[in-house]
Amino acid sequence: MKEDRGHIPRRPNKRLALTPAERIAHPFSLVAAQLFIAMLHLDRREPELALQRLAIAEALAAEQRLAFLMEPRFLRGAALTMQGAFDEAVACLQEGLAGGVGAMLFRPYGLARLAEALARLGQHGAALVAAREGLQAQRETGQGWWDAELHRLEGLALVGLNRIEEGQSALNEALHIARRQQAKSYELRAVTNLARLWSEQGRRPEARELLAPVYGWFTEGFNTADLKDAAKLLAELA
Repeated sequence: MKEDRGHIPRRPNKRLALTPAERIAHPFSLVAAQLFIAMLHLDRREPELALQRLAIAEALAAEQRLAFLMEPRFLRGAALTMQGAFDEAVACLQEGLAGGVGAMLFRPYGLARLAEALARLGQHGAALVAAREGLQAQRETGQGWWDAELHRLEGLALVGLNRIEEGQSALNEALHIARRQQAKSYELRAVTNLARLWSEQGRRPEARELLAPVYGWFTEGFNTADLKDAAKLLAELA
């Protein structure tokens, strides 16, 4: 997958993240690098690899008695969601949000992952509350890193509540933000969800016209879950 550009964090290159920290033998930097690599694996929907990195980070932090840059339960909860352990994921994420680690800066990420887990449980009302709380936290911090993802999850929750027009509006906002930030992976997620909604409404030609150019932008990463989902939907729309 091409690297995102714009106002969200760039996806870390694993070697570029680890090599300087290893060279200076700086334990805090090593822990931070492992956490961000775990986040990268979660973006690629690779929960087992994410949990491996998280275990390394937690072991090193315990050995060196270090504080965490971000709440590790956000990462574990996201991985559990991807593994289908939705109840456990929700409990883990709620515990993490109740703690103080990464309380403001990474709180929107934790709320995004909670909204996703709740939606997978069919608790769309609670998912909507979490997504909107995440958007409010973004406004309070002045950060926009996860705006597109939070609006996308807001849209999915609204669709799940059968508030279709509002849900489509939120998905369109997610798409607009991702394009403004040149965040192609978030754009792909939003456009795939919107195209699927249009398909269900009988707007198949429009759905394909919307999705095809975004999918066509990518020149690598076709083994990743998001691109596989987009390719499957395009085949269904053909």
